[in-house]
Order: sequence, then structure tokens, then C-alpha cells
Amino acid sequence: MSNVKIIGPNVPNVPWQERGANAKSWMPVWRYDENPIIGRNPLEGVARIFNSAVIPYGDAFIGVFRAEQINGVPHIYLGHSKDAIHWEFETEKIRFVDEDGKPFMPIYAYDPRLVKVEDTYYMMWCQDCYGASIGMAKTTDFKTFTRIENPFLPFNRNAVLFPRKIDGKFMMLSRPSDSGHTPFGDIYLSESPDMVYWGKHRHVMGKTGDYWWENVKIGGGAAPIETTEGWLLFYHGVTGTCNGLVYSIGGAILDMDQPSVVKYRCTNFLLTPEEWYEERGFVPNVTFPCATIHDARSGKIAIYYGAADSCVGLAFTTAQEVVAYIKEHSAVSESDTETGLR
Repeated sequence: MSNVKIIGPNVPNVPWQERGANAKSWMPVWRYDENPIIGRNPLEGVARIFNSAVIPYGDAFIGVFRAEQINGVPHIYLGHSKDAIHWEFETEKIRFVDEDGKPFMPIYAYDPRLVKVEDTYYMMWCQDCYGASIGMAKTTDFKTFTRIENPFLPFNRNAVLFPRKIDGKFMMLSRPSDSGHTPFGDIYLSESPDMVYWGKHRHVMGKTGDYWWENVKIGGGAAPIETTEGWLLFYHGVTGTCNGLVYSIGGAILDMDQPSVVKYRCTNFLLTPEEWYEERGFVPNVTFPCATIHDARSGKIAIYYGAADSCVGLAFTTAQEVVAYIKEHSAVSESDTETGLR
């Protein structure tokens, strides 16, 4: 087994729990024993928080949270934590402004991702731009959130930035869709020199009928983690059942310098709805990854995922263990290993 290392900052206070006696010894990802870490009705006016993103900030942690208000409209709220497990939320949704500092709020906003690139934190979310589309904002202090140009035309969802530029360009994954709950979906890669103009779109990977757990659609999840084996990607895969859709967490490794090329793709899911808080909720049978906190020195990875569109769960793995599992159970197709340009 090769010695896989995370390339990135050390986060010695990464949240962590060793694999417990109830965890499956043959699976590389295990749940936090005290899940869910965020339950229903977390603050006044908010019924549910789920599908949210967190990040180290100073000696503590900060996050952007999909909050379903009691009028049913989703918006993004800011949260703070000392340990990345117990969270305190600001009571008002994030107030976005335009480049001139004037209020510029989305009609709704959900499923945010949060990624630091150089000295700036970028937030991506799904919103309305005459159809389901990607909204973006930037901040350096988590006090002022400035909207920047929407990267893509409708219809698109599940956008997430890479945590560093590649060949001098910003890189972002997304999942082109349609105006509804898409019965299809592949992951694409796009690049930009300036976070305004996006192009050179490349197909990364698509759903596959070979693996039933992701035979309806797939979509980006947490920001890719740079490792010595390539970019480690946790994504969601969706299957259909007689009782509706089921969302599981999958894993793949993308080429370091050309991330539209898939080096390894796990044929098995890494986590699927099994616990009560994943199977029972506003939307049953959902495990939906949106963020990781990871420590380069130890290789520890904490995965944050939405559960049943009702709460937030936490799971753990190590770079060594999950990369080895993905490689051992990998199968890639011709379209996976192409550069994605046709």
C-alpha cells in the first residue's frame, strides 16, 4: 500500500472520532456516534439545516448553512464553532451586496459550498437566475459578502471550486441540469482566469448503469482534496427505487494536472442511508456531502453531509484508507479517462 499524503495545511484540531465497535470494518468511512450534529429547529425561524459547508478559520471553524426557513424558502446562514461539531448560528441570513456595496440578495439560496483559494473565501450555491443556476460570492472576513458574476447559464447545480489554481486558472466542477429535479446529470469541469469568464468546459464523469447506486445522476460534493495520488473527490450518486430517489456518497480520484481525467472511480458507495436520521426526514434516504475538514499531517478527514434534507451528519476516514479503498474497487470507463473534450 502506497503512503498517501494530503497536500495542504495542517489542521491539528480537525474533528475526529476513532472507528467504533459498531462501524463496519470493511468500509473506509464511519459515522460519528453522536450524529446528527445539527438537528431540527436549530434557531428561531429555521425549521431545518442541512447540505452545508464548513471550513477552518483561525483557531476555530466557520460555516455557511442551508437553512430552510419556516416559510419554506431556503437561505444561507453563517455559523461559528470551536470544535466543528457544536455550532452557534447567526440569527439573520447572510446579507449579500454587489460590487458597489449595495444590497443584492438572491431570491433563494441553497446547498452552499465554501472554498478558500489563496487569501479569499468563495461561496457557491444554487439559486434562481430565470431558472436553477449557480450563484457566487466572496469574502475575506466573513462580515462582507460580495456577489460576483454567476459563472454559468441555467440550468446548473452542485458547483464547487478546487482549493488552488491549476496552471494559473481557477477550476470548478458543476452539474448541468434542467429546471426540475433532473433525471440525469454528469459532472463537468470549467476554468476561469478571473472568476468572471468561464470556459473550456470538460466532461469529467457521468452516471453509470453498471453501479446501481448511481445510475440516475451524480453531482459534485465537497471541494476536492489534493493528495499525492491526485484530487480526492467525494460526490453524490443517485439511484431510483419504487419508493423514490436514494442519495449515496461516492469517491473518485482525478488527475492532479488535468482533473477532467478520472484516474480511479470506486464502484461501491462509501456511505449510503442506513441510520434513522438519513432514512427518515423531509426528503427520505439522503446522504449528501458538501464539505470536508482535513489535516495534512495526520491524514484525518471529517466529512460533513446533509441527512434526509433535515439535519447534518458527520463521518470520518483517512486519506490512506479511503484512497486505498477507491483504488482497490476502481473501474473507469473510456469516457472517464478521456480529457472530456469532443
